[in-house]
Amino acid sequence: MKLAKLVVQAGWHERSQCPVQIRVKLPSEVVLDKLVLWDLTSDEPVPVQAWPAEDGEVNLAWIVSDIWEQDVRAYELRYGSDTVPVDAEGVQLVDTGEGLLAVTIEGELFTRYHFGADLVRPFLYPVLVGAGLGVTRNWPMVEGVPGERQDHPHHTGIYTAQGSVNGVNNWDNGPGHGYIVHQGFSRVYGGPVAGGFTETLAWTDDKRNTLMTETRRITFYATDPYERVFDYAVSLHASAGEVTLGDTKEGGLLAVRVASSMDVMGTREGGRIQTATGGINEKEAWGKRAEWVDFSGPVSGEWVGVALMDHPKNPRYPTYWHVRNYGLMTINPIALHDYTGDPNQRSDLVIPEGESISFEYRVFVHDGDANEALVTDRWHDWVNPAQVSVELTKA
Repeated sequence: MKLAKLVVQAGWHERSQCPVQIRVKLPSEVVLDKLVLWDLTSDEPVPVQAWPAEDGEVNLAWIVSDIWEQDVRAYELRYGSDTVPVDAEGVQLVDTGEGLLAVTIEGELFTRYHFGADLVRPFLYPVLVGAGLGVTRNWPMVEGVPGERQDHPHHTGIYTAQGSVNGVNNWDNGPGHGYIVHQGFSRVYGGPVAGGFTETLAWTDDKRNTLMTETRRITFYATDPYERVFDYAVSLHASAGEVTLGDTKEGGLLAVRVASSMDVMGTREGGRIQTATGGINEKEAWGKRAEWVDFSGPVSGEWVGVALMDHPKNPRYPTYWHVRNYGLMTINPIALHDYTGDPNQRSDLVIPEGESISFEYRVFVHDGDANEALVTDRWHDWVNPAQVSVELTKA
């Protein structure tokens, strides 16, 4: 049975490994995990994920790839005894019971989310691309890796932290530091197209007194091994009184410490920082505003990279960047006096009691450098998504 025709319009950007989502009205008797999405161009099924929407409609998600700009791709949504859903493992999250969530994509490890009670703050490590190449530094999680820098022990994979929360240092691990404490998962899920979690955390002082709470939502997509994509959303809640995020470069609402072999060395053998505005390396990127920044370099003889992306609806868009040649890259729009060198220019961010502030970011882990990976197009996949038209089949 053909339920609908779905036409994806690429618009002015080439689409590659691009997650799309729409909402449709389907007959109530349809069993959602029995739906099949058929690509009419390749004449084969593609994985689709379906789940109920609050208004009685159905959300559909799938991955669109290889559509040139101004081109279209048509799909049919099918259902019935003559259809067989795609057997795709997709994204799966497994709680090991050791304060770890293992994230696999089509059966291959992509990353692990560390959230145990013994940690100063949660983080993602390792973060793998291609044939299992790690784009994040191993230390301090793993000791004794040859050639790795052993500085800044608070730089752990991909993480969130901030240097002044009501005056408390929630960035590094020095004396008097605060903690970001896992409180629980309200949702952990997997599926043929996407999987992820929603988590509650408490930001505390060194005595474990709560300063504010956070809702963190991370969504991983079943993209190609050489083009991994995930969304990282942070909502900060002034649930224990007014919160002031103080102006300091020591922070990152989203941060990554890349593999030491990717560090910028000032030669072609080292890594490369590139911004959406064309800035290259720390001098042209640090303290500057940009929609995205990419850090790429060699790992085990291959060139790989990771891009962090800001969204136009985020506060203080486009964000400022705290990015260093030695391997640190953070989204930090709360450091104006450091960026300008003027102590009178401050960008403290105040969250009134009982209110919240939210940020949404995308992480793109890829093969090649920013130009080869078409990072600009991947940013447009997110902020200027492909449009989907729906034509329901008449009964």
